[in-house]
Amino acid sequence: MKLFSNVIGKGKQELIIMHGLFGMSDNWQSLGKRWAEDYRVHLLDMRNHGRSPHAPEFSYELMADDLAEYMNDNGIAEAHIIGHSMGGKVAMLFAVLNPEKCQSLIVADIAPKAYQPHHQDVIEALEALDLDSVKSRREANEAFGTNLEAGVRQFLLKSLYWETKERLNWRFNLRVIAKEISKVGEGLAPNAYFDRPSLFLRGGDSWYIEDSDLDLIESHFPQAELLTIPDAGHWLHAQQPQAFYEAVSDFLGGQ
Repeated sequence: MKLFSNVIGKGKQELIIMHGLFGMSDNWQSLGKRWAEDYRVHLLDMRNHGRSPHAPEFSYELMADDLAEYMNDNGIAEAHIIGHSMGGKVAMLFAVLNPEKCQSLIVADIAPKAYQPHHQDVIEALEALDLDSVKSRREANEAFGTNLEAGVRQFLLKSLYWETKERLNWRFNLRVIAKEISKVGEGLAPNAYFDRPSLFLRGGDSWYIEDSDLDLIESHFPQAELLTIPDAGHWLHAQQPQAFYEAVSDFLGGQ
C-alpha cells in the first residue's frame, strides 16, 4: 500500500502525522506548516482515506504495515509519530511493533483500550445521502439535516470532492469502513509494550480518555505523560490548535 503524503519542511528530524477516521492529511495542514520550521513533516492519508488507495482490507495491523512501508520507501530510519483517534491507534501499534523506528509517540484523544462501536449515526447519515442528486457541499449539508452535529457535518464535508464533472464523491471508502467499523474500536493486546517517550493528549470535554485509563496507558507505555487540553472535545487539535501546538512542541523539544 503506497500511501499518499504531503511532505513539508526541511528539518533534520522526521515528524509523521496520521489523521482519524473519516479524516485526511489536509486536516493537519495548519499545524504541520508550523512544525515544518523545525522538522520534515509527513502528513499521511491512511488507506481508504483521502488520496491514498482504497482497498477491501482494513485493520490496524495493515495500517501499521502501511506506515512501515512508507518509512522504508522514503528512507526514514526513525520518526516522531503523531496520531489522532484512529491514527493514534495505528501509531500505538506501530510503536509497539517497531520501537526502533518510533523516536517518540504522541497520541491525541484515544486510549489503548477497546471501544464499543459508536459511529453508527455517522455511517447511517453518510449512507442515506444520495450523492447522485447532491450538487454542492451546501446541498449535502442541508441533506444531512439535523441528523449530525454541525461540527461533525463540516468535518465530513471536507472529504467531499468532484469525482467527475457531474458527480461528487467521498474521499474515504465508505463501503469498506462501514463493513469493518468494529475493527476501529479494537484495543492493544495485553502484552503490547513501548518504552520510549510518549505523550497522550485528551480534550477536557472528551470522554475518549478517562482518568481510570491512566493505569492501562502506563502499563503499555511506561514513559507516558497525560495532558488535558481545556475547552476541547475529541477534535482537540482543531478546537484548540494553539494549546495543542504548544503541548506537542514542548514535548518534542525535550527529546
